[in-house]
Amino acid sequence: MAELTKITFSDLSIWDVKNYFRQQDTFNESYPLVLFGEFLNKPIIKKTKIDDDKEYRILGVRSYGKGAFINRTVKGDTLKMRTYQVAPKDHLFWCKVDTKNGAFGIIDDNLANGVASSNMTFAEIDKSKASTEYVQLLFTSPKVNQYMDGYVTGTTNRRYIKPNQLLEEIKIPLPPLQEQNRIVSQYNQKIQLAQQQEQEANNLEQDIEEYLMQKLGLTNIDKKISKVGLKLINYKDIIDWGFNIDTTKFQSNLYNTLALENSPSLFEEAFRGKSPKYDKESNKFILNQKCNRWNYIELEFTKTVDEKWFTSINERFFTKHGDVLINSTGDGTIGRATYIIKEFENLIYDSHLLLLRLNKSKVNPLYFTYVFNSKYGQLQVENIKSAQSTKQTELGVTNLKRILFPVPPIEIQNNIASHIKDLNSQINSLRTIAHQNREEALINFEQEIFNS
Repeated sequence: MAELTKITFSDLSIWDVKNYFRQQDTFNESYPLVLFGEFLNKPIIKKTKIDDDKEYRILGVRSYGKGAFINRTVKGDTLKMRTYQVAPKDHLFWCKVDTKNGAFGIIDDNLANGVASSNMTFAEIDKSKASTEYVQLLFTSPKVNQYMDGYVTGTTNRRYIKPNQLLEEIKIPLPPLQEQNRIVSQYNQKIQLAQQQEQEANNLEQDIEEYLMQKLGLTNIDKKISKVGLKLINYKDIIDWGFNIDTTKFQSNLYNTLALENSPSLFEEAFRGKSPKYDKESNKFILNQKCNRWNYIELEFTKTVDEKWFTSINERFFTKHGDVLINSTGDGTIGRATYIIKEFENLIYDSHLLLLRLNKSKVNPLYFTYVFNSKYGQLQVENIKSAQSTKQTELGVTNLKRILFPVPPIEIQNNIASHIKDLNSQINSLRTIAHQNREEALINFEQEIFNS
């Protein structure tokens, strides 16, 4: 049998018993629940008339607690509105017509004196009651955003919380200032650790590039090409008629530097993928260039194809362990290569991908993939892409065979591939731990302010 609960009238900020219980049931009872209006004050906002000859930093705010930012820097003569608000430091900032998903931010030193349109609004934070970092941290929490989105009204494209509603109806947990600082410090420690681990991973990636260049004697890769005067080039070094690549940049000081088109014994086969016949009801699928990342495959982006079409394809076209799959087209995707492991055998791929099957007695496919994905390989892809007279971003089997790469003895290739694989394993581990620390930072924060 349900019990009768008494509520003190003074505890109801509005006559809304449902929201009262939602607040009481949601947050940690150890901390007082206070209205936003108890620590937010009406701001004093200066306005500026736009001068056509001056530059202005236009501020925006991102969802999910990512905060305020400089959306763009523009000259005054490009702005239609002629009066803007000047952003004051230590103020909460949001868009009056779009406040869903935690789209609130704090104006810090870097953003102060930026300008905002009349669609945006501010509130001064009383720092004797609320830490600006604590307030911003609230909006990074999906649980806080879900709670606040319960107050959102409006149409699909204009979902918002009214400014007066924010100040006079919505309560959040506000511990004493010292406790807020402790919670923020605990969160920041985890985030800083994650940032440190991410930086270590980035440094290791740079180490791989430097290791590869040094180990293969590629000292000319950063050499600048003079564009002044007449330069002679051997006909055999011309990759595309009308475009001149200085191939000396790509020559190794230690080993023979070869292209597949001049060294057919280095590979067995090279295919362009198939143009598929799609079928939404099928359970057979095909890879596309979105699936092929930097040496890994993401199957979530596959598309399903007609089963009869799928079974008609010769089995030699399907991926095998040790193949190299390369994106042939797409701005930003062209040139990504993946070494196929056993997990991704027997897959078919569309016509925007190439499959290279190397002679493993002469070329270690993993070694080739690392070289191809490096700055050395990608610069050649860029050169070939730029050489297209039609300006199509297309690699293709013919151009793939023109890519140069050093070919040391197979034992050295194996050692290089093994060393880089170990470094990549460390990188993946660091990034996994960094991701976990970011997640734990948020989980720990939510455990502080919510009922368990």
